Amino acid sequence: MHITVEPRSDYAILHLRGEFDTYYVPALQEEVDTLAQSGVHNVVLNLRLVRFINSTALGAMIKLSKQTTSAGGGLRISRPSKFCRDIIEKVGLDRVVPVFDSDEDAGASFGGAPAAAAEGEKEFEEDQSSVLFSPIDRARVEHFLSDEERSGGKGKNPLHQHSFGANWSGLGRMAGLDEEGLSFTWEGGRTSLEPFSMAQLLALGTDWKVKFRLPLLQKGYCESLATVSEVEERSGGVKVRMSFKEIDDETLASVRQYAADMSYLKDELRKATE
Repeated sequence: MHITVEPRSDYAILHLRGEFDTYYVPALQEEVDTLAQSGVHNVVLNLRLVRFINSTALGAMIKLSKQTTSAGGGLRISRPSKFCRDIIEKVGLDRVVPVFDSDEDAGASFGGAPAAAAEGEKEFEEDQSSVLFSPIDRARVEHFLSDEERSGGKGKNPLHQHSFGANWSGLGRMAGLDEEGLSFTWEGGRTSLEPFSMAQLLALGTDWKVKFRLPLLQKGYCESLATVSEVEERSGGVKVRMSFKEIDDETLASVRQYAADMSYLKDELRKATE
């Protein structure tokens, strides 16, 4: 990662470029300390060109926010890349470090009181990544979904007369993840299923192939075989818990690291908002 310092009248902008991970945390700390020694305690982190950020880097920003605030200044984030914005919002970092769409807006915010989240305004959330789930028993899908729904509107192949939806998968939103399994919500996608039927499709004890991402670890899709262990009907959808049944050692190690990272961030955010 490369850091460029842009001094302004009463604050400084640090332009970060590249991958912001554990290795570069000391470099950012050094730049902020140097600014503090020169009397600058208002700092804007421009993340427009940051392609990746991990949990240690996020934790470092929480600590820098506390450091600058205790010195009478503050920390702001401006123009985060899509990857950074998604992570920042999903872990709740924007509760501690305000995010702005421009360097100028971020700088102008130092003129007033530092932004703070209202008490109880937003709880820490696990990463809300997509979860792809496909059945081991294809007959279950054929029982609950029509050819049209399984194929996403394509129906049957006119040449071979088989359904385009033979490899149907559902798309949920992750709500939690640990080494035992994962939970996600599903609103039915392009199907016409009501929550009751969704719960029947994803019945207790059924096996599914699941694919999910661990963005903080810069890893692509992880795969596992999982069994439904909990199903809760909700307005407009269901919340499902699946326990890992078959998962390779490398994926399990990544899941454990991800869970540890999220726990670390949760603790740091709690400390910063106490």
